[in-house]
Amino acid sequence: MSALRRIPGWGYAAVTRWFAAGALAALLAADLAVSSLHPWADLQRLLGGLIHPDLLAVDIWSVVYTVAFAILGVTAGAGAGFVLAIPFARIRGVRLVCAGLRSVHELFWALLLMQVLGLSALTGILAIALPYAGICAKVYSEIMEEADLSALRVLPEGTGALSAFAYGRLPDVAAAFRHYTLYRFECAMRSTLVLGFIGLPTMGFYLESAFRQGRYAEAGALLLVFYALIGSRRLWMRLSTLPLLLIVSVLALPRTVGTTHWLSSLDRFVTHDIVPSPLRSGALLDPATWSRLGLWFQPILTQQILPGAVQTLVLAQIALVATALGALLLFPLASRRFAGPIGQPFGRVLLVIVRSTPEYMLAYVLLQLLGPSMLPAILALTIHNAGIVGYLMGRHADDLAYRADAPTGLNLYSYETVPRLYGQFLAYLLYRWELILRESAIFGILGVATLGFYVDAAISELRLDVAVLLIVATAVLTMLVDALSRALRRSLRLTDLPIRLSAPRHGSAATPPLRAACS
Repeated sequence: MSALRRIPGWGYAAVTRWFAAGALAALLAADLAVSSLHPWADLQRLLGGLIHPDLLAVDIWSVVYTVAFAILGVTAGAGAGFVLAIPFARIRGVRLVCAGLRSVHELFWALLLMQVLGLSALTGILAIALPYAGICAKVYSEIMEEADLSALRVLPEGTGALSAFAYGRLPDVAAAFRHYTLYRFECAMRSTLVLGFIGLPTMGFYLESAFRQGRYAEAGALLLVFYALIGSRRLWMRLSTLPLLLIVSVLALPRTVGTTHWLSSLDRFVTHDIVPSPLRSGALLDPATWSRLGLWFQPILTQQILPGAVQTLVLAQIALVATALGALLLFPLASRRFAGPIGQPFGRVLLVIVRSTPEYMLAYVLLQLLGPSMLPAILALTIHNAGIVGYLMGRHADDLAYRADAPTGLNLYSYETVPRLYGQFLAYLLYRWELILRESAIFGILGVATLGFYVDAAISELRLDVAVLLIVATAVLTMLVDALSRALRRSLRLTDLPIRLSAPRHGSAATPPLRAACS
């Protein structure tokens, strides 16, 4: 990765050209067919459900479970992330563990945990907590590294490491920790909703059922209730209300469905189910055992891992560039300078709704409208991520200081605003790259031939050793893309911009904009 720094002329334009060329090449390998016979009629029925929602059909317990799983999952994940963040910068092993945790999507964690815990509340909580622990550890560590260290220098000589952290560093970062953690609840509610698509009793379970059976009025009501939850999060999710919400969430958890003998299930899972089948009965010192392992691994590599990885990269590359185009078109809607004092609030509400809709759910809906292909997944990733990046770019545009004789209209957009924001724009896209790839993998569960397609097939056939190997391959691919993204950000010196990516807005303790994009 360090070679990137030695490439002459490696700047914004070069990165843009390479990514655009990659997307054009990926388009040649992508399946973009529309196989639905009446997509517009299905879309009309869906919109009719949103206009005339059947609110009485909404199961209130599904709403409660969605919130409860999110609250308990984030609390557990943030707590573990806080502990891991302290040694994160110093210990490479901790960074690798956290990278592995956050590189596996919540759906994959849930599919594995179901083999041990069944369709239980603990499955939903841990599926959120495990990746969020890795995410929070990374972000908390970055916050601590960027904090003012002047308080440490005035502590008495001989102060212990724990006391120095508690009195010298924690007070400076506590506000940023609090704001970021509260924001993670919004991300967790999206993740929890998606877990319903594999059977957990959240709103997603009823939403999937309503779409599958054509009950669009009920589906529309569920969507509107979910948007209301997201939109009102700041009203009911506060630090002062968190203890009460935690108690209510624990009391409201659904009963366990499936096995209650989780210790024996865990023992079998670790010692038998995920062990490659050639190693279960063969002696480890016997060369024939390793020969059988090679014969077992070769078709998985050539027929599943490699084609699945290629399709995952194809989908992610197209979606990333489409996200860039969408964000450039959408960000003026969230900027007062372009949309005006009346249009800006409506534009921001629109982008908040767009970014609040989980990609997986969008892809599921679009699959019903357009038929099975890569196109619904591309559109879902583009809509969601363009909403996120466009919203953040619109906020940055309002912070720019324009000259009194600045142009207006298209000239202001093309020659004044976009050039000044382009560094931030690339930073957001490179930051989303890993996340887009992570989401691309799970779309295989919906039938798109990414790595998740093979993971879902292996789990359905109870070949858990193959499923775990495929999930590990997905995590490795995600970590490689993350490493390349970080190398590009360093090469482009995006952290040296006049407006730091981690700087609070207007001197507040608000969540850093880059990290606010649901990392």
